[in-house]
Amino acid sequence: MSETGSRLRKLLESPNFEPQNYVKQLSQLSDGDRDLQEHRQKVQSLADETAQNLKKNVYKNYRQFIETAKEISYLESEMYQLSHILTEQKSIMESITQALLSTDKDETSKEMQAAFPKETEELKQRTLTSLLEKVEGGKNIMDTPGRHLVYNGDLVEFDVDNMSPVQKVHAFLMNDCLLIATWLPNRRGAVKYKYNALYELDSFAVVNVKDNAPMKDMFKILMFPDSRIFQAENSKIKKEWLEILDETKKNKATKDRHSKEEVAPAPPARAEVSTNPFEQDDDDGGDDDDDNEGPADAKERVDLSLEWIQELPEDLDVCIAQRDFEGAVDLLDKLNEYLKELPVTQRVKALRATVEERVRQLTEVLVFELSPDRSLRGGPKATRRAVSQLIRLGQSTKACELFLKNRAAAVQTAIRQLRIEGATLLYIHKLCNIFFTSLLETAKEFEMDFAGNTGCYSAFVVWSKSTMRMFVDAFSKQVFDSKESLSTAAEWVKVAKEHCQQLTEIGLDLTFSLQSLLVKDIKAALQSYKDIIIEATKHRNSEEMWRRLNLMTPEAVAKLKDEMRGCGVGSFEQFTGDDCWVNLSYTVVAFTKQMMSFLEEGLKLYFPELHMVLLESLREIILVAVQHVDYSLRCEQDPEKKAFIVLNAAFLHDTVLPVVERRFEEGVGKPAKQLQDLRKSTRPVRVNPESTTSMV
Repeated sequence: MSETGSRLRKLLESPNFEPQNYVKQLSQLSDGDRDLQEHRQKVQSLADETAQNLKKNVYKNYRQFIETAKEISYLESEMYQLSHILTEQKSIMESITQALLSTDKDETSKEMQAAFPKETEELKQRTLTSLLEKVEGGKNIMDTPGRHLVYNGDLVEFDVDNMSPVQKVHAFLMNDCLLIATWLPNRRGAVKYKYNALYELDSFAVVNVKDNAPMKDMFKILMFPDSRIFQAENSKIKKEWLEILDETKKNKATKDRHSKEEVAPAPPARAEVSTNPFEQDDDDGGDDDDDNEGPADAKERVDLSLEWIQELPEDLDVCIAQRDFEGAVDLLDKLNEYLKELPVTQRVKALRATVEERVRQLTEVLVFELSPDRSLRGGPKATRRAVSQLIRLGQSTKACELFLKNRAAAVQTAIRQLRIEGATLLYIHKLCNIFFTSLLETAKEFEMDFAGNTGCYSAFVVWSKSTMRMFVDAFSKQVFDSKESLSTAAEWVKVAKEHCQQLTEIGLDLTFSLQSLLVKDIKAALQSYKDIIIEATKHRNSEEMWRRLNLMTPEAVAKLKDEMRGCGVGSFEQFTGDDCWVNLSYTVVAFTKQMMSFLEEGLKLYFPELHMVLLESLREIILVAVQHVDYSLRCEQDPEKKAFIVLNAAFLHDTVLPVVERRFEEGVGKPAKQLQDLRKSTRPVRVNPESTTSMV
């Protein structure tokens, strides 16, 4: 770099550099434009050089940048771990503090009881009495001597199946029982609660429900065969309930044990040992008496006392409460695998009976998950979790039934929510797309979920046909009940058939079901359109003058030729004359166009069940035109008009009817004998123009 560039760089890098003053001085010292341009080029070259150096430094230190980013990421994770450790230590310190406070509180209470035992007992009973006065139906609770209040508070009860709030309750924990009272909506004086239930402390178990939003601060009380779930106001109150319930249950158990020990049982009589080797002991085969169990039974007792087996019922309750269905079924599979190797004893039966109650609860929750009352969003995949667990529980038939009911409700809801906006064709496209796409997704999900249960596939086929009826009801209501034209109906039926063909990619062909459900409406549409054509033909026949058709312009003649060529009448040009005249009557031309259009639309709608309907409709339409020509020939006296009528009759017999027969055979695949017989029976006969006989 030159010396000028070095000075410029030092000037720009100096901390006291001010751009405005620099530009002002530069303008004063410059002789003209040229100096400023040169200076600008120097600054620009300096900027380019700086950018190039910066880029080189970035490339040079690229690896250092990556390593620095990694170090920052490591530092971030370590800071997160440190924060987590501090949070855990804080919670541990709080729990230790609360434990120490509760211990001091218990010691103080015990000292008070030791110092003033009678006064303390009376105070507890007075407190319980004053509280129970607020409970409707709770006066008899104090009849038990020695009963006093330990703890009480407000709770919210939740439904065990769907975890929705049921009611607000007030719980009274006494030294030997637990009272549940519901809040009265209409309070009467001092009475605030109503008696709901009373449970002995040794008749239920308390299970902690792990926090899993929105289920927080909950615990479950298990009373065979039922259970109840309550929610505390916060985690602190929940912890107090769990600790005090556990401690009260232990105190009652200890007290009962001491009471039993005070009553010394009489020593059992010594059994006489028999020396007869041939004498059998009647009690050797008993399974109910644990004292008579052999070494193998003793081993079973030890095996059934494993920690995970003892905690299995509670673990299942926790899994069901937290909606961990997979974990619950895994535990059941583990238990079944373990018990499979053991003989069936009374203890095994008791364990299975306890587990069966949890299986019933789990099944009810899974059934609720698949019920149509639940949200139907998410498509078929949203049901996979519940379906797979029901199948693992050995209830594939119920899973299949519930899955199909859920999908039927989803399809019905989607069809109902579809609004008619704009053209009906757009609605039909949306309807077909929603229905057949849902059917295809359901079929794929069904095949995935029930791959090992081939017996359920017949149920899916039956369900597909029933849902097809739902689709046809909505489809026919828009297509046929709205009195649309036959061409429009044919186009929409074609759209439905094309969408139905999508199901063949999974081996499901419902085309026959679609056609059989539409046959009644299509038959009615064909007959209705046939009646319209006959009425229009009769109306034109009543105004027939038997004159040549004048289209006024060559363009109109060319358009008519194209229309006839499109209908299959390729020899129509021989009936056109010079200029704009057509050597046929307007009635015959209009009839030909209308009948060929009816034939084309009918072939679009055709399937075997409509064969005779379409044939008879064509025959009736043709007979109307033929009978009119025959009647006109019999009644007409003018030789020129009679010759013109014969020309129109020849056009119908020799040109139009063969085209109809050929096109029908191409569309259906077999000849139409009825149309051939009709053409033969209406063969025109060349006769004397003076005669009134025209056709056989």
